[in-house]
Parts: sequence; structure tokens; C-alpha cells
Amino acid sequence: MDLRLGPVSRVSILPGPQAGFKAAFDRAKGQAKYQAPKAEAAAARWVERTRPAWSWLALEWRRVGTVAAVVLTVALLLHAMFGANGMVVYRQKRGEMQSLQVEVDRLQKENSRYVNQIHSLKSDPAAIEKEAREQLHYTRRGEIVYVSPDPPSKPATGRAKNDK
Repeated sequence: MDLRLGPVSRVSILPGPQAGFKAAFDRAKGQAKYQAPKAEAAAARWVERTRPAWSWLALEWRRVGTVAAVVLTVALLLHAMFGANGMVVYRQKRGEMQSLQVEVDRLQKENSRYVNQIHSLKSDPAAIEKEAREQLHYTRRGEIVYVSPDPPSKPATGRAKNDK
């Protein structure tokens, strides 16, 4: 932000249309000419600082590679066993799927039994008569129906039972 009073200076961030590509290229080349020695010096300092680590790595690269491979293998095995889609979760889901499949089969059998019962109640006179006799207590002339009374319930004693 320019807080000076007076005429605004002409600062050019991007070259104008009269300068063209050549002027921008010459300017970038000139800036690189001054910054190249600084970058080379920084790279040389970094190489000298990290030379002991690189020389150690050059001598021990087989051991480091073997340890890295073992760690990676163990990590992959742990992920395959206990990860979000690992074997433990897979076995749980498979057991859940089997129990749900058993329940689906049971419900399909029950549904087909109900469909057969509905079909027979719509078309079979013997089935209609059977249901009328059982649920509505209908009888034919001359028949006598014996109905047993409900068993008496035990009176409450007022104390809880101990199941020992």
C-alpha cells in the first residue's frame, strides 16, 4: 500500500503490450542470473550438512530396505486383518448375512403358507367350514360342542419367588 502523497509512481508488475514476450524473457533471465549463485550455494550447504546421513544410507541401504519392507508387510497384514474391510469384519458380516438369510427363508415359507391358506379359504368349502367351526364355534344340527373351561390362575402370594 502506497501512503505517499504526490503523483503515483509507474510501477509495472506485468510488461505492457508494447514490451512483448521478449522483454519479459530478458527480465526473467536477468533475475535468474543474480539468483543462480545463491541457489547453488544453498544446495552446496545442504549437501555438506546431509553428507553423513547419505554416506550412512549408502553403506546400510540393504538393511534399511529390508526393515522398510518388513514394516510395510506387517502394516499391510494388520490392515488386512483388522482394517475397516478386514477379515474380522468380513467374518462378522458373513455370520450376520447367514442369519439374515435363514430369517428370510423362514419368512418366505410362512408367507407361502399364508398364501396357500388364503387361496384355500377363497375356493375350498371344507377349509371354509373348518375355520367357521374353529373360530366362530358353529355346529351342524344335532352336534354338541364341549368347551373346556380355562384353568384357574394361581392366586398371587404377595412375595417374589426365589429361583435357587
